[in-house]
Amino acid sequence: MPQFASTTMQVHELDGGAGRLFVRHWPAIGTGGASLVLCHGFHAHSGHYARAAEVFAQRSFAVTALDLRGRGRSEGARAYVDTFDEYASDLARAIDLARSLTPDLPVYPLGHSAGGVIALTILKGTSNIVPHARVLRLKMADFSRDPAWVEQLELDPLVRDEVQPVQTVAALARAADRLRVDFGRIVLSILILHGTGDKAANAQGSQDFFEAAGASDKTLKLYEGHYHDLLNDLDRDRVTNDIG
Repeated sequence: MPQFASTTMQVHELDGGAGRLFVRHWPAIGTGGASLVLCHGFHAHSGHYARAAEVFAQRSFAVTALDLRGRGRSEGARAYVDTFDEYASDLARAIDLARSLTPDLPVYPLGHSAGGVIALTILKGTSNIVPHARVLRLKMADFSRDPAWVEQLELDPLVRDEVQPVQTVAALARAADRLRVDFGRIVLSILILHGTGDKAANAQGSQDFFEAAGASDKTLKLYEGHYHDLLNDLDRDRVTNDIG
């Protein structure tokens, strides 16, 4: 087990469009790093990335991680949005919080899975992307090859019974389609990470994005055999090392 210098996680609450947003913040240990704002995807919440946040804090990165509306400990209709703009608004609030907590550090959004679509929506400046019927349930075993982490997911009351409403899935598809059309307009530096064994999102999508993105500073890293949740899969330390 890695040994970490002492860091204290802080809890913040933000006023969101659908009620209170729950946010965790890990201050950086030392100086010279950056401020990461972590945005989770489906079947996840900010608490799932505590281990990674501790690693980043040890390396002088501050980490701010939110629970999106209706997920984790945040208020709102469970797992439901009309458009991904609502999630983008949540992430924008978390970014503003990170800027206020770390005014001297550059701020970078770090999105996982659907959180990556939300982060790209923020970066590209896009907005506008039976509704509550349940349509998509993801298998916990498809998230990680680590049996201990899969068991933890299956026992986590904040995600174990989560099923995505049809409107939320449709909003994700619309947001992804809009981004795909405008990949060439994304010119900020980007780092794309994907596991080739991902059963929830095909790695070819990341490859297509990498090839089409207009950024001159762009990197794609594919992890052979890794599943969907890279930060909680086997060989997770290699992933955190590649990020920071």
